[in-house]
Amino acid sequence: MSFQRNLTIPHTPDHLLFLPMPGIIIRPRARILHGHDWVYSSEVLKIYGNPQDGEVISIKDGRDRMLGSAIYQSQSQIIARRFSYQRQELDRDFFMRRVQRAQEYRDRIGIDPLVRRVLWSESDGVPGLIIDRYNSVAVMQTLTLAMDQRRDLIAEVVKEVLGVETIIERNDSSSRKLEGLEMRTGVLLGETPKEQEVMIGGMIFLMDFLQGQKTGFYLDQVTSYRDLAPWAQGARVLDCFSNQGAFAIASARAGASEVIAVESGAENIPRLKAHAHANGVTIGVIGANVFDYLSQATRRGEKYDLIILDPPPFTRVKKGISDALRGYRELHFKAAQLLAPNGRLATFSCSHHISAAAFHHTATEAFHDARRSARQRHIFTQSPDHPIVLALPETEYLKGYLFEMFNSF
Repeated sequence: MSFQRNLTIPHTPDHLLFLPMPGIIIRPRARILHGHDWVYSSEVLKIYGNPQDGEVISIKDGRDRMLGSAIYQSQSQIIARRFSYQRQELDRDFFMRRVQRAQEYRDRIGIDPLVRRVLWSESDGVPGLIIDRYNSVAVMQTLTLAMDQRRDLIAEVVKEVLGVETIIERNDSSSRKLEGLEMRTGVLLGETPKEQEVMIGGMIFLMDFLQGQKTGFYLDQVTSYRDLAPWAQGARVLDCFSNQGAFAIASARAGASEVIAVESGAENIPRLKAHAHANGVTIGVIGANVFDYLSQATRRGEKYDLIILDPPPFTRVKKGISDALRGYRELHFKAAQLLAPNGRLATFSCSHHISAAAFHHTATEAFHDARRSARQRHIFTQSPDHPIVLALPETEYLKGYLFEMFNSF
């Protein structure tokens, strides 16, 4: 397995622009012909030039027309991921332009420059590369072989463009296995950071960049914390799958009469309590399985004005869709039983393979089973530093709804 040629040079010399680039010829109905950037192995008509895994290749159609440059991985079901419509090397200049362009977009839409998703994979033209920033620390994941091979170069560019002091590698995601990559965590540049306080959405959180949540925090929900908070004013709130406690803290800060946070992960309980203390709010923290807790609360006859459901993905593969939908339906049914007459349910799914329509339908069915009538009051989506690209439906994964109960006519 070889590294990409000319990896460390700032520009591709003119005399190399005319060297033959290895590549693939795609079949007539491949989705890349309709704007998508992925090529599946079943869509390949021919491979030429003996490309190596992690290498940059060209994509051509059956008429020998160039469709762009892509990263190649023969061991993956997605054999090629396009990152440019032109002939392009993955060199220093390329990464410099990608990082700068991504920051210009986020600056333009008003994302906090010190706490943000810096790069998000295909949405920013860097397949498999994810970078979050928390003040002076950047946390990086390289989930494709091509990006992993170039992680040192990427770290140097990120440090130069962002001016951060430390770059952490959090390559402990199970998705790396799909590319045959090992798990790895550590410091790429700078000193090992101590635990730090980071202000996110007006709230204080304690960050352990090497041991905490993947790239540090669920930045995709930052706008949801803000949008849901006003609905918590004066309400008795139950925050399920609380994790770091962000929804619970946002609710308490907004003036909720009571907030109870339920979290099954024992390692998250001390941190959740510490976050509540750091923000000067009172939250009842309960370590329990959410499904069990909801059933027990129903038997006790409890009622809540606002219930928040933000579970981890119920499935990461297509074959798990049916089980995931049953899980969401059961969760919505249990929550519906606990809602006050005009109570509200905020429910989220970050399962990539679950469509918004299917997720919405599980709530409709669950409310019917629970003999509750509901109105839709708000739609949530991922924060704008996780851009949704229309031609790449996979870039839209987080969906959420706020439903309000009402008496049937």
